[in-house]
Amino acid sequence: MARCLTSSLFSSRYRTIKWLNQFDYQPSYRRNLPHIQPRGATFFVTFRLAGSLPQSVILDCQRERQWLTHLQETNHSHYRRVREEFERAWFTKFERILDRSVLGPVWLQDDRIAAIVAEGLHYRHRRIYRLDAFTIMPNHVHAVIKPLHKVTRGDTYQALSSIMQSLKGYTSYKCNRLLGREGAFWAHESFDHWIRDANEWQRTVSYVLNNPVKARYVAHWQDWKWNYRRDTRSKPSVTSAN
Repeated sequence: MARCLTSSLFSSRYRTIKWLNQFDYQPSYRRNLPHIQPRGATFFVTFRLAGSLPQSVILDCQRERQWLTHLQETNHSHYRRVREEFERAWFTKFERILDRSVLGPVWLQDDRIAAIVAEGLHYRHRRIYRLDAFTIMPNHVHAVIKPLHKVTRGDTYQALSSIMQSLKGYTSYKCNRLLGREGAFWAHESFDHWIRDANEWQRTVSYVLNNPVKARYVAHWQDWKWNYRRDTRSKPSVTSAN
């Protein structure tokens, strides 16, 4: 039965992710960000509006993740081989659904709401992180950020989990107030990925900026109002994988 389940999880579905493969992503989709945070690391993060994914899809992912957890405990070598494909495939599936914007709220297509999120992202630039790029889509946000040193804590960095909690908490309050509503604005869980080197940084930023193009909202990334890329003439420093 395990072999049948493995075949069903990691066969035809993973042949459909060519777009994401070219960027060599290894994303995660979880509530606790991240499993590791190397000192000085740069991250690709994605957060979405609450209710923007079908509950059935989320439950399917959770069931398959339970199987993956069981595999980690019972066959660690096989787990290491399939884990990256699992994460990449589910990220791609979620992205495809989000880009179609066919389910749930699309509050971020309101320029007033997008402006609040953009302001929140920019406000933290050079305060708690370096903001390299972002795109604000109708129901989700991609960003590339590098947490900075804590001013009074020596060689420690701002925690990515705290950054996301602060950013989402502030923008949620402001956006809900403008919309005259209460309740969850952002989905609790987020994606994150540690960017290993400068070349991957370039590919990741390209992916972020071209998300509106891939979703067919615009023909060129420069035409998307809610795209941002930090002005830099050289490749940024990123933490290399050990």
